[in-house]
Amino acid sequence: MKANLILENGVVFSGEAFGYLEEAVGEVVFNTGMTGYQEVLTDPSYWGQIVTMTYPLIGNYGVNLEDLESKSPKVKGFIVKEYCKNPSNFRAEMNLDSYLKQNKIIGLENIDTRALTKVLRNSGTMRGVIALGEMNKEAVQEKIKSFSNVDAVKKVTAKEKYTVDGSGKHVALMDFGVKENIIRCFKERNCKITVLPAYTKPEEMLNLNPDLIFLSNGPGDPEDLPEIIENIKALVGKKPIGGICLGHQLLALALGGSTEKLKFGHRGCNHPVKDLERNRVYITSQNHGYVVKEMPENMVVTHVSLNDGSIEGMRSIKQRIFSVQYHPEASPGPIENQYLFDEFLNL
Repeated sequence: MKANLILENGVVFSGEAFGYLEEAVGEVVFNTGMTGYQEVLTDPSYWGQIVTMTYPLIGNYGVNLEDLESKSPKVKGFIVKEYCKNPSNFRAEMNLDSYLKQNKIIGLENIDTRALTKVLRNSGTMRGVIALGEMNKEAVQEKIKSFSNVDAVKKVTAKEKYTVDGSGKHVALMDFGVKENIIRCFKERNCKITVLPAYTKPEEMLNLNPDLIFLSNGPGDPEDLPEIIENIKALVGKKPIGGICLGHQLLALALGGSTEKLKFGHRGCNHPVKDLERNRVYITSQNHGYVVKEMPENMVVTHVSLNDGSIEGMRSIKQRIFSVQYHPEASPGPIENQYLFDEFLNL
């Protein structure tokens, strides 16, 4: 079926729909990874977004149900140059089209994804609609105006507390949209993990007497979460605190720093980051549209992006705080960034 991607600046890309045939509206972003499309689809940080994959052939190893980062896809739509209808991999359980149909996600193929990426790089991330057939300008603008991602964290956080057993250190994990592999990385270190809904009160967390409070990744603008920022403020100095991605940004705001929106974000598994403490460069996996702009007092920068110089990590030895912007659990290397989980536990 013919379908169009219509951006809020009026640019239109025509292609063919696959997956679940129902129009979608969301923030249009691009990911530069060559592989990892099912991890992208199921990463809760993509809630509310229509994701464009820049690598031209997607779906060639199919979909399996072991490598998902959450129970279901979180994207609003999925755009590719070409999706592979007949995947070849011994682990594949279904093809991409069937998986999107099953989870009611629309896909769009046969558009010029390179041209779309250039539009997003030049004009910045913007909202858009995947429409089946024609849609007039008024209807498009009405759809776009109706879109909001303010409640994204509420949509993806755990509904109630749960525990993953372990005999090692106890991690109280605040779930803003945690990826499964973050839990797995702590589990591999024999941690006991208590996963807590995003709006859990500080007293409840402290009553658990954890060895580490950990702030997870998640979707949306950190400044949309003032209640959570206040909760984090109440935890500072009481327990060691670690964080990844959104957790890193929320920590910065709680400590008096500031954040800003990037023009088109960092999304992909090939971003070079320098660890200033080790004087070493790592290739990292990233997925964020916001970064720490101004560092809080008494915090030092530990990591920087070599693409744009943005802050990728910060630490306070005195307050026992350490956080990073990128995803050390996401295995682009595949394991060279997982030393950071040991650093979190050493806090």
